[in-house]
Amino acid sequence: MMNRRKVLATLAAAGMLAAAPSFAADPLKIGFIYVGPVGDAGWTYAHDQARLALEKELGAKVKTSYVENVPEGADAERVIRKLVAEGNKLIFTTSFGYMNATEKVAKSTPGVTFLHATGFKTGKNLGTYESRLYEGAYLNGILAGKMSKSNTLGFIASFPVPEVIRNINAFTLGAQSVNPKIKTKVIWVNSWYDPAKERQAAETLVAQGADVMAQNTDSPATLQVAQEKGVYAFGWDSDMAKFAPKAHLTAATNDWSGYYINTAKAVLAGTWKTEQYRGGLKEGMVKMSKLNAAVPADVAKIFEEKKAAMTAGTFDPFAGPIKDQSGAIKVAAGAKMPEKELLSMNFYVQGVEGTIPK
Repeated sequence: MMNRRKVLATLAAAGMLAAAPSFAADPLKIGFIYVGPVGDAGWTYAHDQARLALEKELGAKVKTSYVENVPEGADAERVIRKLVAEGNKLIFTTSFGYMNATEKVAKSTPGVTFLHATGFKTGKNLGTYESRLYEGAYLNGILAGKMSKSNTLGFIASFPVPEVIRNINAFTLGAQSVNPKIKTKVIWVNSWYDPAKERQAAETLVAQGADVMAQNTDSPATLQVAQEKGVYAFGWDSDMAKFAPKAHLTAATNDWSGYYINTAKAVLAGTWKTEQYRGGLKEGMVKMSKLNAAVPADVAKIFEEKKAAMTAGTFDPFAGPIKDQSGAIKVAAGAKMPEKELLSMNFYVQGVEGTIPK
């Protein structure tokens, strides 16, 4: 009689033994919460392009979903909790106004990893991330300062939070670095995405003499007005050239894909640790789109040299001397603005007109 080992060997050789079942690991479920629509052509569009890049890179290892047009306020907490209930173990909340809701939910659900964009609150399972998009705003300013004939720039601003104030100031400092006569007029629209308000603000700024405009809002409305009025403007968060090819000088864009991919890999590997991540030109999180052919060669040269210096880490847009509107020194010559002050910026630099809303 054949012993058990010989029987099993005979059956295996004949292909009569079933293979042991194998079970693939469940994908990491990742949720995104967006303040605007994925088709806004700006901030939310850039985040969603990065989400798609994450899916492409990690394939079956991840499963992503998103909720768009979520207001910053009480409703955000409900949406975040819904993403948790749906089994998401990694959640990205992609706007400043989600900070408190994200912190609250993170404290009550320690088994989920949360990343909040542009905020400053952290915890064991809560980190923050943001881009140094003010580097791009400074570069936009260089072009604006050289291209302006009226010496008056316009800026359409969303909400008076530090990240927006940083961008207004960086834009103005960049322009003043090549044209000391520059003044910047600001109109606040109290919305990240409201094409009608953005259009009205842009039209008002042109009427007030602005011949180059920038924005910290998400639609291409400002650019469309610029093209209609024969002035210049910039894309923001993503390349908006297709909406106004004559007016679009360049765009400071966000590429979140590398960060999202690396974060998901760390969570999958169990190596993720809380951090406050900031990336700029050097890290590839900030990228400048193609320059308009209308930019003269000598201006493009200044632009490219300054971009290279920022990428190399040898130039800081907020290096002194920097004065506020009253003329008080905020950063001394030869010094850099401390990171804490940079992240909590609440003043206009000299050359920005008006006051910051309360």
